[in-house]
Amino acid sequence: MKDTASGTGQDYPVEVAPYKSDSRYRRVHLRGRGWMPLEREEFEPRVHQAFPGLDLSDPSKVHWDDHPWEWPPWHPGEA
Repeated sequence: MKDTASGTGQDYPVEVAPYKSDSRYRRVHLRGRGWMPLEREEFEPRVHQAFPGLDLSDPSKVHWDDHPWEWPPWHPGEA
């Protein structure tokens, strides 16, 4: 069984799980590497490390379950 957040059945190189306000991370699936929690600042560098040249604005390559490009607020010093 494929572990997908979206349940679309499509094989996107990058999938971003639903937004959760109780975490500063979003779960991100990179094809061939699995799921990982990423902060906003980690997202683009990690995706480009895995898929150099991938267009992050291409919906056929990057699937957001909801709230595209949004991360929960977080302030330094919070756990």
